[in-house]
Amino acid sequence: MFQIGDKVFYPMHGAGVIKAIKEQEILGERREYYVISIPISNMNVMIPIKSVLTIGIRFLVDRNKLKNILFDFHNEEPTCSLPWKERYKQNMEKLKTGDMVVGAEVVRDLLHLQKGKVLNTSEKQMLNDATKILISELSLIKDISETQAADMLII
Repeated sequence: MFQIGDKVFYPMHGAGVIKAIKEQEILGERREYYVISIPISNMNVMIPIKSVLTIGIRFLVDRNKLKNILFDFHNEEPTCSLPWKERYKQNMEKLKTGDMVVGAEVVRDLLHLQKGKVLNTSEKQMLNDATKILISELSLIKDISETQAADMLII
């Protein structure tokens, strides 16, 4: 499905590049693995090729879709007015999908919410993590630094 050099997104971890395809024996079973380098966390992960679809690894979104996502990010109003526990649970489910559209919505909504009141510790951490993940994909799609990508998210 993927080749060495492909840029991919790993839900809850961020965007990265497939650096190798390795066969390795773990617990007595030989499997092929993608080795993905994820720059934002400075780590390499090995994902069994057979598990890629269930894990949700996908190609990065294309530049046209990114343009629409950024337009909505800057121009759409926040959509969530739930109590924080329900909002947190809903946002976590959105982030687990690995869909850039809903990930950007989570970041946008939490940034807007933060302007009006102090976020609790859990939501602060969620905003921090979701922003890093979004920045990782932005920077690889546009081939820019993480700082430049972060600047694109200023609202």
